[in-house]
Amino acid sequence: MHKPLSPLRLIPLACTLAAGAAHADISDTIKPFVQVAYTYDDNLLRLPDNTPPDFQRSDKATQTIAGFLLDRPIGRQKLTGQAKISRVTFDHYDQLDYNGKDFSLDWAWVLGNHLDGNAGGSYSQTLTPFNDFHSDDRNLRTQRREYVNGGWKFHPSWRARAGFQRYKYSYELPAQRINDRNEDLTEAGIDYLAPSGSKVGFVVRRLKGTYLNERRLGTAFLDEGYTQDELKANINWLYSDITQLTVLAGYAKRKHDQFTSRDASGANGRVTLTWKPRVKLKFQADAWRDFSAVESTLISNSLNRGASVAANWEITSKVSANAAYRHEKRQFEPVGNVVFTGGDSDTTKNSSVGLQYMPTRNIQLNLSGFHERRSGAPLIGTGSYKAKGVSFSATAQF
Repeated sequence: MHKPLSPLRLIPLACTLAAGAAHADISDTIKPFVQVAYTYDDNLLRLPDNTPPDFQRSDKATQTIAGFLLDRPIGRQKLTGQAKISRVTFDHYDQLDYNGKDFSLDWAWVLGNHLDGNAGGSYSQTLTPFNDFHSDDRNLRTQRREYVNGGWKFHPSWRARAGFQRYKYSYELPAQRINDRNEDLTEAGIDYLAPSGSKVGFVVRRLKGTYLNERRLGTAFLDEGYTQDELKANINWLYSDITQLTVLAGYAKRKHDQFTSRDASGANGRVTLTWKPRVKLKFQADAWRDFSAVESTLISNSLNRGASVAANWEITSKVSANAAYRHEKRQFEPVGNVVFTGGDSDTTKNSSVGLQYMPTRNIQLNLSGFHERRSGAPLIGTGSYKAKGVSFSATAQF
């Protein structure tokens, strides 16, 4: 059985990477990179607190990544993207070992003096989080995204825009294939462009969700498809050099194709406040209320309300520190004959701290720790759990 590298063995490996990457960049367009990471998690499967104590909770994982970044101007156009592959191995739960993939490409296009936009796509394959489904069988999630959007600046102060994007999710584990789905988002809007650089506008959006496999409820089958219509303010307010407010929020109405008792409407969106009182010190606060998919065998979506705060401090030119806290409550709706056996919501609290060191321009070392706590939702079988862990990584760009 493969054994992950210990932190002490990662240190000389990081030094080797540093020595190899200390030279000039190979290319201004394509920048290869490699990364090694070591992680310890004391509750990998996010098992409930009442799980028997003799059940294995903790595990260690080693991740090795190789890839490249792309940044290629072509006249007024620009191509950006990345490609990376990874190998992740676990110490105890070695049946979870997998090869990860992550590819993306974006074309920032310009036509004449008034038309511009983006087109591109991405593909990722990674291990599905264990937060809502605690099986120790490997369950890879594949996510694909294609998008195209454009804007027409028909006046120095006004810009109209429209776009379309499609997300496709698929799961490896047969029990999770009920969550295979497509999500199509179509939107159109108009923005006022202030001389200060601020932007104020509105956007009309339609999100259409289609589940490819029906969910079974006893002897019946449930179509989880839905349509969500939104009207939102779209604001980027540069209040000052140190304060910025971003808003994409308004009203949303969600309708389900079956069991319309789950239909909902109301405030929906996200507000972000960024404050940078010093050149090397930055704070960010977020608040949101929106619908989100749930990777469970019983429930497909939830209404989430949450808030988060984060801080980043550049201590020196080579050392920086960060910290974050996130609090989110998910509200679930029963389906058909499903009966609540406890609370109809759960609450998750996450906190993390990290330290980053860049001994050279192309080398980055990261040490971070996290703590997560959830108060249970018996409806979807998560229960209450606690988890904490630490991670160390070394990255070299050539």
